[in-house]
Amino acid sequence: MAERPQVLIVDDEPNMRRVLAALLEREPCDVLQAGDGVEALQVLDDDVVHVIVADLRMPNMDGLELLKKVVARDPNLPFVVLTAHGTVDTAVEAMKLGAFDFITKPFEKDELLAIVRKALRSVRFDAATPPPPAPPGERRRYRLIGSSEAMQQVYAILDKVSATPTTVLITGESGTGKELVARALHANSRLAAKPYIRVNCAAIPRELIESEFFGYEKGAFTGAVTSKPGRFELADGGTLFLDEIGEIPLEMQVKLLRAIQEHEFERVGGLRTLHVTVRLITATNKDLGRCVADGTFREDLFYRLNVVSVRLPPLRERVEDLPPLCAHFIERFNERLGRRIEGFEPEALAALRRHHWPGNVRELENLVERCVLFADGPRIGAADLPETMRGAAAGSPDPEQADPLALKSQVRAAAERVERDLIDRALKVTEHNVTRAAKLLRISRKSLQVKMRDLGLRES
Repeated sequence: MAERPQVLIVDDEPNMRRVLAALLEREPCDVLQAGDGVEALQVLDDDVVHVIVADLRMPNMDGLELLKKVVARDPNLPFVVLTAHGTVDTAVEAMKLGAFDFITKPFEKDELLAIVRKALRSVRFDAATPPPPAPPGERRRYRLIGSSEAMQQVYAILDKVSATPTTVLITGESGTGKELVARALHANSRLAAKPYIRVNCAAIPRELIESEFFGYEKGAFTGAVTSKPGRFELADGGTLFLDEIGEIPLEMQVKLLRAIQEHEFERVGGLRTLHVTVRLITATNKDLGRCVADGTFREDLFYRLNVVSVRLPPLRERVEDLPPLCAHFIERFNERLGRRIEGFEPEALAALRRHHWPGNVRELENLVERCVLFADGPRIGAADLPETMRGAAAGSPDPEQADPLALKSQVRAAAERVERDLIDRALKVTEHNVTRAAKLLRISRKSLQVKMRDLGLRES
């Protein structure tokens, strides 16, 4: 379902909230507001939020305490900190606790908009979910799920490298859980108590990536009203995880190579050489060897990153792990959605085994959430699966053999039926409470109202 992202502004000064709201409403997003951390948590309970912009100093619950509670709920929800000049050290502490970025007051509007846009892109590009609790019989210390032969090979590598400072390259298709492995490597190393800083390289515009990595000095460019440390500085003594490393522009790769090899760099616009010690973990869904052959990735950087390689298998190569993965996601969504689903019926699980899973574990997670939400009985049957999956299970004709125009029309009609069915069921589950239904569907209330109007559904 398409939707407008929602940004939550948290500040105890009404004038500041009005200024920020007026600025952000020029963007393709909706704005929510809260006067302190307590109100912000209430908003998070009642609505879907994609980015939080919060002041540090507030009554009742300050920004740091709010950040800790947000990270505990959803470590992948971008949290941007607003801070005065005198509290930059506190803002850096917030970054180490999991904040996405920070900006100092008074701020340039272009700088704020750039950070919020980057945060929204990171939500769209993010391929990871927080580490799940490990079920009995699995590798508890890695918090990964699966006992297939393919996963046993992953565990064997983690056993050897997790406690070391060795550089690790994690490869695998989107949705296989590369960040889970990066977090596991950090959590089981001697650096576990030190910072873990993640950078999604795919979400950073190429003109900003150098300042993102290495920071910048005041006056280095228009809008740089104060100095700011980069991700390498923030990760000093700990782990730096560069996700989607294959997206780094070629001209930036030589600077990254120098920082990795020499453990030193200069901020943008700075003259002083800074020295850091970080453990580097990178991840990509690209074939970097092929990128080297194509000339889009430096060969020397590739060999520097590829000290130890961990390949995460796609879900279709470890279908024997489907039952424990399904059980884990059912337990998670039962708790989140207030349901009591017991599991999958055999025919439904058989259909899951036949599916190709192009979106891997992330696709499975989304599927299980939908099934838990809308299943009519205590167990999920084949009728509760998406129509495309049910059709495949029943032996429907190969789509490649169908007429393209007819197939396109059928797909559009099927999508509309599924969307109508989802909205209708959500409204029934919530007794036609539009706000709660929007929360279940993970869209904004305004988006749900628009879809209901387009589909001819009325609010009670």
